[in-house]
Amino acid sequence: MSEQKANGAAASMNTELGRQVVENNLATQEEIDRCLALREQSQQTLADVLVQEGVVTSKQLQRIKTRIEESRKGTQIPGYRLEERLGAGAMATVFKARQLSLDRLVAIKVLPKKLSENVEYVERFYKEGKAAARLNHANIVQAFDVGEANGYHYFVMEYVEGHTLFDEMADGKVFAEADALKVIIQIARALEHAHSRGLIHRDVKPKNIMMTKSGVAKLADMGLARAASDAQAAQAEAGRAFGTPYYISPEQIRGEVNIDFRADIYSLGATLYHLVTGRVPFEGPTPAAVMHMHLKEPLIPPDHLNTSLSSGLGEVVEVMMAKDRNRRYASTKDLLIDLEAIAAGQPPLQARKTINSSVLSQLGQDQSEGAETVELPSTDTRNLKIFLIAAAAALAVSLVVNIIQAVSRHS
Repeated sequence: MSEQKANGAAASMNTELGRQVVENNLATQEEIDRCLALREQSQQTLADVLVQEGVVTSKQLQRIKTRIEESRKGTQIPGYRLEERLGAGAMATVFKARQLSLDRLVAIKVLPKKLSENVEYVERFYKEGKAAARLNHANIVQAFDVGEANGYHYFVMEYVEGHTLFDEMADGKVFAEADALKVIIQIARALEHAHSRGLIHRDVKPKNIMMTKSGVAKLADMGLARAASDAQAAQAEAGRAFGTPYYISPEQIRGEVNIDFRADIYSLGATLYHLVTGRVPFEGPTPAAVMHMHLKEPLIPPDHLNTSLSSGLGEVVEVMMAKDRNRRYASTKDLLIDLEAIAAGQPPLQARKTINSSVLSQLGQDQSEGAETVELPSTDTRNLKIFLIAAAAALAVSLVVNIIQAVSRHS
């Protein structure tokens, strides 16, 4: 067992060493991979091979190793052994670690020391842990523990061996409709679970969707999650846009107080749009420009960009991303019904009900205002055409029947 631990520690050091060398622009990933292959043949450490191959100097190597060791020492968390750094952002660093008591792999998010002195960041960090702990679903990254050690605040969660959905999309991959639906249906189920417990995620996007090697999608990062009933938090955040510009809902942009589950439906719709078209719904030179487009610009239906998509998927996305949230799905359950229907090759009846209701509402409004002509929004055009074609066909059939009956009477 001690030999296994030693091998594990050595492998962890090699991984972190290679990562640090690349991040410090001392070598390319190809050079690291070549040195790793040489290490396997020679049974040497990666550090030795890097120096022998002239990739780094011994002094550069020593500085990096010292930095790694100091980092690990400073963030030691009782009961866990940190194995490697998985990633770092402005808000936190995530480590792969082993929970010693249960001998299982976990992921640990650690708040940087400089942010640990900021009360607002610390409160938000603990809110994330507590929000995640309220949820227990196969398509949500599970929370295990949250606490503080050696001046560091940490959040322990399920380790997902895989990658983010964004990683798959980074090279411009466009998902086939069936493949996109498999992912989105799983996340919609995760959201239905969260919404039924009074939680809204508020930051649904490809970077917050983890994909396991077996194709299971898991919603991650509850950093912006909030209880829908938390009026105090809502008032404190009033007027501030929380979310990610490419996927944020109009009401979040406006900083409205009463954000609800429909904001998540909008963001999930924007994510689905990106999956099947290979582009975000709105693009602009700045985040402010993109958010303005979410508020004002009409959405180009996804099936107009990718003609291989079914009209049903186009209708569903248009309802999910309606700028007026009252024209979106009335519940996450209704959304799931339609997603599963189009995945099975059936029409999205919930979306069509919503669209037809919007058409009638718009017609009534225009008539009450004395309008002579009606200009329908693009989201309603498709179903109006279907309705008119069906009405014309019915009229034609009726005329034919009447002619046949008249001829029969005269003969």
